Amino acid sequence: MNNFLAYTRLLRAGWVMAREGVVAALPSEGLHGPARLGYRIAAALARPASKSRDRAQRLGQAVDRLGPSYVKLCQFLATRPDVVGDALAADLSLLQDRMGTFPQEAAKARIEASIGRSIEDLYLSFGEPIAAASIAQVHPAEIADENGVRKVAVKVVRPGVRQRFRNDLETFYLVAQLAEKLVPSARRLRPVEIARTLDQTTKIEMDLRLEAAALSEIADNTVDDPGFRVPKVDWERTGRDCVTMEWVDGIKIYELDKLRAAGHDTVRLSETLIQSFLRHTLRDGFFHADMHQGNLFVDAKGDIVAVDMGIVGRLGKKERRFLAEILYGFIKRDYRRVAEVHFEAGYVPAHHDMASFAQAIRAIGEPIHGQSADTISMAKLLTLLFEVTELFDMQTRPELIMLQKTMVVVEGVSRMLNPQFNMWKASEPVVGDWIRHNLGPARVATDLRDGLSAALRLAEQAPELAERARRLSEEIDRMGRNGLRFDEETAQAIGKAEARHTRSGRIALWVIALMAIIIAFQM
Repeated sequence: MNNFLAYTRLLRAGWVMAREGVVAALPSEGLHGPARLGYRIAAALARPASKSRDRAQRLGQAVDRLGPSYVKLCQFLATRPDVVGDALAADLSLLQDRMGTFPQEAAKARIEASIGRSIEDLYLSFGEPIAAASIAQVHPAEIADENGVRKVAVKVVRPGVRQRFRNDLETFYLVAQLAEKLVPSARRLRPVEIARTLDQTTKIEMDLRLEAAALSEIADNTVDDPGFRVPKVDWERTGRDCVTMEWVDGIKIYELDKLRAAGHDTVRLSETLIQSFLRHTLRDGFFHADMHQGNLFVDAKGDIVAVDMGIVGRLGKKERRFLAEILYGFIKRDYRRVAEVHFEAGYVPAHHDMASFAQAIRAIGEPIHGQSADTISMAKLLTLLFEVTELFDMQTRPELIMLQKTMVVVEGVSRMLNPQFNMWKASEPVVGDWIRHNLGPARVATDLRDGLSAALRLAEQAPELAERARRLSEEIDRMGRNGLRFDEETAQAIGKAEARHTRSGRIALWVIALMAIIIAFQM
């Protein structure tokens, strides 16, 4: 039944995309046979009114009809130009996550159920919603504390959104599985893994305790950082379905006239923004992955305040060293070292020739060194790098792609603040300091310390590992003597699963046939 419902939802989504002209606006080069025929049918089904809109407008119209799950899917795919291409990723990034609000009484009910206290006990006042997105909406409120009456922002999850996402994610998984099965060239992009990542990120976004934890962690990491902060969390009034945080009084970072009128230095703000992002990335390995201009404010003191931590990224020590070494290699024009780093990290398969890979890296680096410093884009460099690595079978690294996409956005905001923004000059204090402390002698000491810690943990687990090895050896001996056998319950379960699979396949074929008949009559 689940497969049947997933197929019907997929057909509905395809129908909406076709009717709103989205399919017709996609490139058709390289399509042959049934795929080409399907494209022509979908293009013929487009509403006449859709033909006057550009692709981004068509996407927006279709997503509005399909609902919040598809808004979030498009936002997620906008961070994956390696999957959808740069042009479509740019169109997807234009989609605004703005939805209609839900009633104030429903929000109050969710807060009371989540925290277990009445609204009157939690807040002195609780206002109507001022902003709404696909997963939650925000209300202004007031609380009383030791400093008197204080204004706060309350973010509340939409009623029924979890079930809606759960249903639509089944469809996304189905599309991913079909892509891996039917499109060999798509397997390198690991579409099922992409669907799984979307599944995980939306689960995290819909538990507002986790967003509060992200705010708290970044606040701890940046407590001594100049010019950057995040809102403080009110944990007493935070639960799974709501988070209460400091109200941010500030100017939106894209309101340049207001910033200048208030006496803020936009050149300094551009440098602070990129340096803060790089500190979070290299030093902490934990960064705000949705730092677009709508999520950034400048307060009265001139500090940048970042809000909406629903999407965050993490980089391990290996990924941070990889990023720093390739940037350092490009700066020094040491393309051989950049190539070696890719091979050492295991990102490029060992059967490729390192010298050929270094040659491809040089093709990226040399044109950059011929440009003036204020036109060199670190984000563009990483984009070109990931394009070249595709030729050498580098597997998609979701954490690096998210980093690259966020860097594109942050760099874009910095250039908006300062059109003569020099990316390398602004980054050098942070990147250079990190390289000096992590890629020189200090790296050896750190690796030795980490190695000793790992060895101690392994020694502590030695008795348990020995016991597991003994049990495994006995089990292998038993299988060698008696063979591998299923108990009756397992055998019955396998039979039932196979029957369900066959039945689902028949249902899917009937649904497809029915939709084909409907489409034929409507044409």
